[in-house]
Amino acid sequence: MLKQEEQHVKKFVQEFKEFAMRGNVIDLAVGVIIGGAFGKITTSLVTNIITPVLSAITGKINLSDLALKIPDAFGGKDIVIAYGAFVQNILDFVITALVIFIMIKLMNRLRQKKDEEPAEPEVPVLSKEEELLTEIRDLLKKKNIDETNITKRIE
Repeated sequence: MLKQEEQHVKKFVQEFKEFAMRGNVIDLAVGVIIGGAFGKITTSLVTNIITPVLSAITGKINLSDLALKIPDAFGGKDIVIAYGAFVQNILDFVITALVIFIMIKLMNRLRQKKDEEPAEPEVPVLSKEEELLTEIRDLLKKKNIDETNITKRIE
């Protein structure tokens, strides 16, 4: 019974190893790590560059202090609905989404320009029969052109 359990554990470890080393899992892990780093860059761009510029233009862009105070009917503490933080988060999301959209659009444009670069034309490899037929065709064209020119000169 102990031997059988050991075989199950070895099989489980082997299956896990195959799963973990599969290309898709590694690609996903790389994507998550790069996505996290890209998220930090985008957040920093929005927080440290775009929001201050918008604040300078509009006068105030930080809405997180806005709140609605409702007095308690029984004389207790006022009820505070901090809608400003919610609105600020929505605004941050929209700005971040816009920045990501613009960055992806620029990257796609750069990739498209790279893809549009003319590739060297592929020279088809002809078989011996095709080469011979091409030579015969070219000779016949040349002969036809020469005969046409001679006929025109005679007339």
